[in-house]
Amino acid sequence: MSAWVLPDHIADVLPSEARHIEELRRQLLDTARGYGYELVMPPLLEHLESLLSGTGEALDLQTFKLVDQLSGRSMGLRADTTPQVARIDAHLLNRQGVTRLCYCGPVLHARPDRPHATREPLQFGAEIYGHAGIEADIESLRLALDCLQAAGIHEGAVVDLADARIERALLAGATNDAAVVAQVHAALAAKDASSLRELTAGFPAASRNGLQALVQLFGDAKVLDEAQKALAGVPGIEDSLAQLRKVAHYLHGASISFDLADMRGYAYYSGIRFGIYVPGAADALVRGGRYDEVGAVFGRNRPAVGFSLDVRELVGVLPARPLRAAIRAPWRDAAGLRDAIAALRAKGETVVCVLPGHDSEIDEFHCDRELVEQGGQWNVKPI
Repeated sequence: MSAWVLPDHIADVLPSEARHIEELRRQLLDTARGYGYELVMPPLLEHLESLLSGTGEALDLQTFKLVDQLSGRSMGLRADTTPQVARIDAHLLNRQGVTRLCYCGPVLHARPDRPHATREPLQFGAEIYGHAGIEADIESLRLALDCLQAAGIHEGAVVDLADARIERALLAGATNDAAVVAQVHAALAAKDASSLRELTAGFPAASRNGLQALVQLFGDAKVLDEAQKALAGVPGIEDSLAQLRKVAHYLHGASISFDLADMRGYAYYSGIRFGIYVPGAADALVRGGRYDEVGAVFGRNRPAVGFSLDVRELVGVLPARPLRAAIRAPWRDAAGLRDAIAALRAKGETVVCVLPGHDSEIDEFHCDRELVEQGGQWNVKPI
């Protein structure tokens, strides 16, 4: 095999896309900072029990595992940053009040989560710890939408809402078999009523009928009225539906839909959850929600809400950015020229010194001006 061939679903990022990704990373982090979120940088590598405790089978299957040559302990390359941020909140910061944290860094997946997806997403996320009220859920959604606006997605975004507590209530007392629960999740996500009917054949009637009803409970706000009738008597259903209505109310102006059977993603979600769909993306570009139990393994079971997205996937749904305007300068060892170039670069300009014999070989920058000597002074002139 040729030495330059990369593993499946792993790719280099070339200059124009890399510049776009880096500019977006800065915009997203600046948007989160505007809401008061503090940047953290967790390590790429951790002990497996720290990365995976309480996160469920899906994250376990996505995690690359290896043995630490120093300690002999099992290690993992993170497939999701949320458990790490929960550890930071619980163990390192250990604050009593509200903590807002954000991050942006690579994660690694043992297998692509869908066809043509990368196994090395650049994950941006923002998380609120310490507030159990629905205000945190609403802030998280508003920040997610503002991040998409900052990135250049000004129309077409649809927020899809669900609540993990509904399915949990329907499964309570029906089965403790983790494998069956995982199959039920998959059948609900695929809207596979036939498989769901087989899986729930031995369930109590209330659970069986309620799970079957979930397959049809997706669409606009009328879904919540239908759910109130179809799931009457399910513990906590009134509270869940009321909170979904409240979140939708506070997102006035945004396009809202509901899918009460959507349980895709990791198992740590414990309340309202959401996906944001945008034109050009094969699946939800943003996923998030409430995961109040994610920090329990670290000794602090704090309320938590957040979201994440893949910056590389975000770039894929945006128009390519034009080449960056630059100034062309000759290559000379002249003090006046060096000073002029340094002054321009200090102002934020890109100045490309053209090496002898390579006058037309600038690829990533559009040189629309040039540095020209006039009467012993170096001046910028349009080309």
